[in-house]
Amino acid sequence: MSSNVKEAILSAARKAAQAHGYGGLNFRELAAEVGIKAASIHYHFPSKADLGAAVARRYWEDIAAELEAMQAELPDATACLQHYPAIFRRSLENGNRICLCSFMAAEYDDLPEPVKVEVQAFADVNVTWLAKALSTAEGGDASTGSARALAIFAAVSGAQLLARSRADVGLFDSLIGSYRDTGLLPG
Repeated sequence: MSSNVKEAILSAARKAAQAHGYGGLNFRELAAEVGIKAASIHYHFPSKADLGAAVARRYWEDIAAELEAMQAELPDATACLQHYPAIFRRSLENGNRICLCSFMAAEYDDLPEPVKVEVQAFADVNVTWLAKALSTAEGGDASTGSARALAIFAAVSGAQLLARSRADVGLFDSLIGSYRDTGLLPG
């Protein structure tokens, strides 16, 4: 089987998980979307846990790469922090979906251990990046910014969840504006 098929499976699984969570990873439905037999998915991902872990890992790796690219492209850490919520907004703009790992985190008790590890890695990548950006922007130590970084991550994730429940991207924007007004996010 080609790597193109594996990539198509991961892409379809990402879309399904952003709309329906881990529970939405159905091999038959994914196979139909990709145009292959369900058994072909098992070739690349022997179990649903393997697929869930792979799609969550790919998701956080993609976000980590995007965060690094943002740091390279934007002029300063404050600009990066100001742009950070746009990553989460994009999911809402794409069919009222939410962050794949945020959705899976809500299903945490029902996740297999390998998927839990990847979901936690997503949060860790975001919080570490935010703490580093905060320390650079404000001239502090990354360890002192960890609590604020965690608060920002939770707030932005929560804003996305609330906006999705109302199918209202404007609500997300309003909440992000309030985070800036109160100083949680740089203005």
